[in-house]
Amino acid sequence: MTVPPQLTPGSRRPRPSAPPFGAAPVRRSGDTVPEPRRHLSDPPPQAAPEDEAAPARPRPAVTELYLSAYAGLRRTRIPVGPLTLLAGPSGSGRSTVLGAYAALAALGSGTSLEKVFPDPAACVPETARPDAQQRRGFRIGCTVDGPVGPVRLDLAVQVEPALRIVGERLTWQGTTLLETALSNPGRRFVHAAWHTAGAAPVTRGALSDDRLTTAMLPLRVGGRTQGEQRVLAAAEQVVVALRSVYACEPRPAAMRAPVPVSSGRLLSGCDNLADVLLRTRTECAIRHGLLVSAVREAALRPVHDVFAEVRPGGLVEALLDRGAGRHTPLARLGDGELRHLALCLVLLTGPGVLEFDPAAEVPHAYQSLTVLADSLDRDLDTRQLRGLVTLAGRAVSRGHIRLIGTVRDAGEALGADGAAVEGLTVVDLTPDGAGNG
Repeated sequence: MTVPPQLTPGSRRPRPSAPPFGAAPVRRSGDTVPEPRRHLSDPPPQAAPEDEAAPARPRPAVTELYLSAYAGLRRTRIPVGPLTLLAGPSGSGRSTVLGAYAALAALGSGTSLEKVFPDPAACVPETARPDAQQRRGFRIGCTVDGPVGPVRLDLAVQVEPALRIVGERLTWQGTTLLETALSNPGRRFVHAAWHTAGAAPVTRGALSDDRLTTAMLPLRVGGRTQGEQRVLAAAEQVVVALRSVYACEPRPAAMRAPVPVSSGRLLSGCDNLADVLLRTRTECAIRHGLLVSAVREAALRPVHDVFAEVRPGGLVEALLDRGAGRHTPLARLGDGELRHLALCLVLLTGPGVLEFDPAAEVPHAYQSLTVLADSLDRDLDTRQLRGLVTLAGRAVSRGHIRLIGTVRDAGEALGADGAAVEGLTVVDLTPDGAGNG
């Protein structure tokens, strides 16, 4: 079902990530694949342990994005589900939506405005007119659902004459938990007021205007009253959801050459795919079997295994086992095959393998990783794309991972069985159909 965006539907060794959602047979390639330890001091490889018990409370997750005035989009509300496809032609704003999400994620991690928006003028709508003080900017926000219920974050950013946050609001059940405002343009701070519900209804203070105040609240709020505890719980929910983001853009040209053995954590460009395969194949046979099955179903030629070998000099090379002793290096694969393989690996691994900075103070069982995949359909044929979407539906059903991807045509990505994909939300950004023209 297509949902227009203005409508709303409801250095330690990385920890092994949770096992997948089902089992599949694994066919190994005999003695060809060594299973070495990364270092002599490392423990022998073991299968990933079972997931922690499913949390009784929901995991914090972004359920809506608001682009009130951002780049080419105005008054746009984007529903976000466990699996979200943003569809539309070139220029419809698909990448813009992902860019806004990535910006909120970076701000939630405490990154400064200058680093989050290296070209802030590009975020200001072309039709935006300066006010009497010659100020122009943009407005974005989101709703995060979780243990305390839906919490909404709204953000106003001034770009001209100087880049700064001029307004931020955090609301919960009609109550304003936090609000900031710029009262003196000559001073580099904002006046913040947060809910206290104690002897004084609110507490006021001056905070920096180049970082998200919500992310800094735990440093300023003591939690002495019930109201302050509510503010902290809401802020934590928003920050945990925003920080748990992995932007993935596989680069086939960088995935073909052998790579050094390193951390075994997958970079956003998937350049070190061979190194990660060396790790994941020895850590969890079930997860690896699912990867092989996904690659096999989308391949035109036989695939019996996907593995990596350590070459002289310490470099790792990834190969496909074609059977009968034939091995194909990844250097021989097409761009579509490489992107499909990398995206399948992302969906089947999880936070313990992907290179990003999660909220370390919150247990993994209470977090949900969101993968941002721009141009999900790039270089993929219909068979590969539909298989990938089906795999994503199965992956998100466990709750530990979510996916937002952009495609040109949702019908091509889903086919006749699109309604059967669990957790799917399709957002049509076509101007005529979505009212964003």
